[in-house]
Amino acid sequence: MKNFVAPDQVPLRPPSQVMRLSRMGSMFPTRLSFLRSLIRLLTEEQVKVTRPVWDMCKDGFGRAVYSMDLGGHTYSLVAISTDLPPEMRTDRVIAEAWDSAYVLYDGVPDLAELDRITANAPRQEAGRYTERDLVLSRANKSVRLFAHVTECLRSGQQPDTKMIRDVGYLMRTTAVYGNGKFGIADRSLIEDRPGLEGPFAAEMLTVWLIRNFTHDLAEHVGGAPLERDLKRHLGVGNSTGLGMAPFLVNHPVLLNNWMLVRETALARVRAIVRLDLTDQQRLLDLADRATLHLAQWSVPDPKHQSRIERLRLDWVEVVDMLAEKLKQANPLDEIIKNTGHHSQDVQELLVSLLIEPFGDLVDALAHCMGNPIGRIPSFVADTDGLRKILQSHFAWAIDTDFTAPQECHQFWYVSEAKQEPRLGERFTEDGADLESPLDIARRIGALYHALPAKSKSVAEFLIDAPEHGLAIERAQLAARYPYGEIQDNLIGAGCLPIDMLRCKLSFFGASKFDPKSDRWTRITLCQGAPLVDELNDEADDWWLPVFGS
Repeated sequence: MKNFVAPDQVPLRPPSQVMRLSRMGSMFPTRLSFLRSLIRLLTEEQVKVTRPVWDMCKDGFGRAVYSMDLGGHTYSLVAISTDLPPEMRTDRVIAEAWDSAYVLYDGVPDLAELDRITANAPRQEAGRYTERDLVLSRANKSVRLFAHVTECLRSGQQPDTKMIRDVGYLMRTTAVYGNGKFGIADRSLIEDRPGLEGPFAAEMLTVWLIRNFTHDLAEHVGGAPLERDLKRHLGVGNSTGLGMAPFLVNHPVLLNNWMLVRETALARVRAIVRLDLTDQQRLLDLADRATLHLAQWSVPDPKHQSRIERLRLDWVEVVDMLAEKLKQANPLDEIIKNTGHHSQDVQELLVSLLIEPFGDLVDALAHCMGNPIGRIPSFVADTDGLRKILQSHFAWAIDTDFTAPQECHQFWYVSEAKQEPRLGERFTEDGADLESPLDIARRIGALYHALPAKSKSVAEFLIDAPEHGLAIERAQLAARYPYGEIQDNLIGAGCLPIDMLRCKLSFFGASKFDPKSDRWTRITLCQGAPLVDELNDEADDWWLPVFGS
């Protein structure tokens, strides 16, 4: 076997630049996002999706099963559609009923298993599950669009293209649960299975299959097929709130690996010395696609809409610059350097664009985004060594004055009713005594100022000051995983959880971010993705999809 030679790359952008909340909240999906990687794998495996069960009344209520083989295993999506009274329809996590519920099942369910899932899935967390149930989800209809689509199909017409473009999904999920939640299978059961090893692979597979079900359901109720281009633009909506935000803090190794892979991909393409005419034209075409995508992205929130409009204007300037720069030596490196004065939105959209055409250089990096061996902290012998790590990796934290009210304005906690993360205001709300340990910056600052002037062993220091154990662990991890720490104060008044949500969702492959506050957002997944019968050589070309392409 020949020795592997890594591609050339320029130095990585430093964590001090990349791991700030404002930049993380400006990220766009890339070809390394989990959905993109999954679809490539399904294409390589020549996966075929069948529908062994379709038991629906004329109004679209009943159950269906979709089955497929992947990596030597068979998986089935069980979809349950129910008649939900309008007054019970809500995207909030406190809901107890939904238009549809789903289980990704390990194998093909027999009648007894199908009956069990039919009885329990609509109850979600109140139901009972087994290790055959790999993922649990639920979704509500976009009532206006679903009704419009089905009414048009019944009348022999196709739905209004503007409505399809503006909404972009027939249903939106309010949760996609994996990893043992509510008694379903633990991640350890499937983490070594071919095709499901990557982060959130089972959840992304579930979402892709749910999307297919929403198309089938609308066509069944409408009694006629949707045009293929319209179906391709209809993804799956999602409502995501604070429950997702702490994940990035609680999984520093995963966060490091995701960001490190993304930065490595950028560093590799920036090292390209010359682009041939084909690659130049490909980048220009993709830049034009991004222009149209931005033009088709509008949200009700005035503040975020203003941000989109600014991005549209700035992007025109970038596109004008590309044609000339792409002809030069070291073109992609020069482009990055020449856009440093632009907003972070522009810069991060550009990162996504420049990575896109070069799958041969970057796609294999997707295999490095998991964490199969757990946390391995760097060994630090004494407090002098600990001090050096803090000064090197946590200057942003140790310089923060946590006696100032604005620097400890918020606190994270877990709600008793739903066991979901929440964010409170320390000086106006009760509950700070139940604070979750997401105050990493404050803990690091306290550790730094508690270190003794005369060095002692870390073990000896911990005996006298055990309250600093978590901060020491984060310091040891940061020395080995430099992109694993969000370099901002997560309890300060300026912390916007929406930035954490957008970062994580961009790795899922989300687009069309539609913030409803600084604590929750709607998104679209799988928009533009190939349909179940389109897994072919063209299946991977759906970066920043636009309507009509």
